[in-house]
Amino acid sequence: MRIGDLARETGVSRRLLRYYEEQGLLRPLRLPNGYREYGQADVAAVRHIRTMLAAGLPTAVIARLLDCVHDDGDRMVPTACPGMVANLQRERRRIAETIERLQTSQQALDTMLATVQEQPR
Repeated sequence: MRIGDLARETGVSRRLLRYYEEQGLLRPLRLPNGYREYGQADVAAVRHIRTMLAAGLPTAVIARLLDCVHDDGDRMVPTACPGMVANLQRERRRIAETIERLQTSQQALDTMLATVQEQPR
């Protein structure tokens, strides 16, 4: 299938599919005329990429883990590849630290809002 077909089937724009290719996440077959040729494995790969992006993983980490996942019906199932657990734990810590910083920022904004709202208008 061509890139437009993959875009329609996955709901992901052509531009984003090209970005995934630039990042090494997709490796379509190149036809002699230069066109990209995608298969069903690429449809699954795009679903896996989208799932991992939704989990907050950056594309560099996804590139390392993409070959460590497979489909089980309609859901993605990770397998215990070397480094899988360590990568996921590191990303979870990074996300937890980001959440903590955002909560601190939110508390500071709440304090500022409360102060401003207490002032007479």
